[in-house]
Amino acid sequence: MLFDLADFESVWGPLRLFRYLSFRCVLAAGFAFCFGIAFGPPFIALLRRIKFGQSFRTEKEVGKLAELHSKKKGTPTMGGLIIFCGVLLSTLLFARMNAMVVGAMFVYTALTGLGFADDYLKILKHNSKGVPGKVKLLVQAAVVGILLAILLYSKGYSIVVQEIWVPFLKHPLFEEGVLPIFAIWIILYFVVAGSSNAINLTDGVDGLAIGCTVSVALAYAVFAYLAGNSIACEYLFIRYLPGAGELTVVCCALLGASLAFLWFNAYPAEVIMGDTGSLALGGLIGAIAFMVQQPFTLIIVGGVFVMEAMSVILQVGSYKLTKKRIFLMSPIHHHFEIKGWAETKVVARFWILSLIFALAGLATLKLR
Repeated sequence: MLFDLADFESVWGPLRLFRYLSFRCVLAAGFAFCFGIAFGPPFIALLRRIKFGQSFRTEKEVGKLAELHSKKKGTPTMGGLIIFCGVLLSTLLFARMNAMVVGAMFVYTALTGLGFADDYLKILKHNSKGVPGKVKLLVQAAVVGILLAILLYSKGYSIVVQEIWVPFLKHPLFEEGVLPIFAIWIILYFVVAGSSNAINLTDGVDGLAIGCTVSVALAYAVFAYLAGNSIACEYLFIRYLPGAGELTVVCCALLGASLAFLWFNAYPAEVIMGDTGSLALGGLIGAIAFMVQQPFTLIIVGGVFVMEAMSVILQVGSYKLTKKRIFLMSPIHHHFEIKGWAETKVVARFWILSLIFALAGLATLKLR
């Protein structure tokens, strides 16, 4: 929206700055952060007033963990709306709209709605069971299908979804036209749904999921910027994607909004993002990763999220096969809590790991 102000530089010279992607990225991050800081307190107060508080997972949170988390009961949830509003408004103001930006925001909006419904049902029923798991997977599948259609039928963007790139290779693993659309849909589905559910699993202690999201958002801001820069693409042997740079604005908006939410979500949390935040954040990151042709790099960049998801898979698999547990509890952050690590120590150490994973993911750009 504000990009168009550059057309009036003859009226006031500095308006030409809105043509520069870097300038709009800084404004997007700054606006999203300031909006979140201003919007957060009254929104949290509203959640407290209407008693939209966190419910205990009584069938899972047993023993020592229940005691450790007892103080969290009643903490306002649905805080993901703080992030969503900041990202949406900032993107509308500072991004130049194209199929990639529209696709990213569609995924984010749709999954925010799914997460909101999940949280609302949990509050309504006073337990941890919200939207059934099968329904979540079906909605995610439909969202992915619509995103694929947006990109395929938008002029100049079909190549985004018809090449599959992997880290460490100079050329795509599958080039345009090799894979059928159904196969591409399956890959995109696993990227978006996998990322969405992995962040959802990570959101278990104060500040953990959102702090790791900051590192991932920063890394994909770099990926998006490079993908939209022809000179950088030629140097790094990656596909030049006209318009991909605008996803940098989305990533910067996510960065600013996440930092604002972390302000309130840091221990002891004043608000919890809930599925309203975690499902949608994962979906947005997965969609951006696919659109900048770095979907498999997300396994490295989002290493903490992968650890959390794999710990659950391994725990469930081990128990079903051998009736024995690998971890004291999964996801793995709960394992360390039960071992005696303070919640703040778990979070700080996982943040460090997240930053290392993000830097490692960026390093793959040169290791080809």
